[in-house]
Amino acid sequence: MACCDDKVCATSELKGRQRSVLVKVLLINAVMFVVEITAGLLANSTALLADSLDMLGDALVYGFSLYVLARDTKWQAVSALIKGLIMLAFGLFVFSEALYKIIYPVVPIAQTMGIIGFMALAANAFCLVLLNSHRSDDINMYSVWLCSRNDIIANVSVLIAGALVWWFGSGWPDIIVGLGIAGLFLRSAFHVLTAAVKQIRTPPV
Repeated sequence: MACCDDKVCATSELKGRQRSVLVKVLLINAVMFVVEITAGLLANSTALLADSLDMLGDALVYGFSLYVLARDTKWQAVSALIKGLIMLAFGLFVFSEALYKIIYPVVPIAQTMGIIGFMALAANAFCLVLLNSHRSDDINMYSVWLCSRNDIIANVSVLIAGALVWWFGSGWPDIIVGLGIAGLFLRSAFHVLTAAVKQIRTPPV
């Protein structure tokens, strides 16, 4: 009987493909974190800082996902729980950063927001393509795909904010997008945490 006809071997091959994809998206997100946080600090952009922390969070998420690939569904649920908590923490951080900018307003550099925002969008679009075929494999890969999908939404929002900052000469679009990204993080964190807790409570078959 061929190896690929064997259920154990097929599962092993699937995990191998998942591992390869996760390593690629982890490296992409780690590099983009350094690029975005540097640009965000230089441009005084809340939206770019939020997106950079999102990249860092995703890199950590993919690291957890790699760790639990060869483990059972209970470990996968624990990983998803940790990922949900990371998303929750970043959502609250971005929310507080946006509130700080409301109290101490500053106009970010729109051109930097546009250039770096486009780079981040291209990187995350590539990650989403890599992850799409694995999103239905298990809760671990689904939560990873969900993070990547959220990144696309955040990247487009940063580009829109950059255009509006340039058009109006105001920091408010940057603040509003920061709050929007925070809301997206918090909503996704709720869904991931709910699914993870449900699976943890489910008795093993």
